[in-house]
Amino acid sequence: MHTRTLGQGLQVSALGLGCMGMSESYGPNPGDRQAMVGVLRDAVERGITFFDTAEVYGPFVNEELVGEALEPLRDEVVIATKFGWRIEDGRSVGLDSTPEHIRRVADDSLRRLRVETLDLFYQHRVDPAVPIEDVAGTVGELVQAGKVRHFGLSEAAAGTIRAAHAVHPVTAVQSEYSLWTRDPEPEVLPTLAELGIGFVPFSPLGRGFLTGDVGSSTRFAEGDIRATIPRFKAENRAANQALVDNVAGLAAAKGATPGQLALAWLLAQQPWIVPIPGTRRRERLAENAAATTIALSADELAELNSVASRIGVQGDRYDRDHLGLVGR
Repeated sequence: MHTRTLGQGLQVSALGLGCMGMSESYGPNPGDRQAMVGVLRDAVERGITFFDTAEVYGPFVNEELVGEALEPLRDEVVIATKFGWRIEDGRSVGLDSTPEHIRRVADDSLRRLRVETLDLFYQHRVDPAVPIEDVAGTVGELVQAGKVRHFGLSEAAAGTIRAAHAVHPVTAVQSEYSLWTRDPEPEVLPTLAELGIGFVPFSPLGRGFLTGDVGSSTRFAEGDIRATIPRFKAENRAANQALVDNVAGLAAAKGATPGQLALAWLLAQQPWIVPIPGTRRRERLAENAAATTIALSADELAELNSVASRIGVQGDRYDRDHLGLVGR
């Protein structure tokens, strides 16, 4: 797999792997931990070198899983993790990006990931109680101390990105972005292009919807986050099916799957965009990785954009509480 360069010269595979779903959010967690270790190591064999986790995933157990799986391959991979949540009694209870908390999380993540340096350390959500300049300054101190290599932000607004970057260079911004979530396009992406910051789309397959595997009749298992998301209510899934059907038709003409076409569309947007689809399955891992070989013509990109614009999307991407945490 070819590589791409995020900000500050950080080179990663063109496609990364989001690891959250191996420990939470998509129904019952896999009972076979070693199977997930195998998926992570198989990803490296397929040329994927960029892995995304966070202390809050689990909490904690996802970092431990990633640390165990990738320790023998440390020199071949880039591992991103995140800070910014206060975790009590095994669950997140609010935001906390105070300097002392950031330092503590860094030390704990280093231990769980079994590394000497955190390759990329994101603020998971902007904390309105802590000036972003203080956050950037604290991460800058961790960089100076050799505990962190690169600083990132997640779901931040353009003004916040600028303010942070002025204190310490931001390497990457992570936000939801896909054919059915275009929120970063008006302000965030132009800001990143101007400042030389990379972009890492999470949920690039619409939490599975853009693969065609989720329909209006799908029943979500207990613990599946999609059951709480307005966009995944049955009536909204039925309305949004037209987008998937159109993507599937275009994909068939290319000899690709709908998911591959959705990833190829993202990769074609900018050379500094690196999507991180998540999966628990080796066969899906292989399918996603093959998306990096699909070239889309200008006409095909225009057609996909036209289809997405014409059909639109029904339903918010988060519930009201979560929507209040993004775009700050």
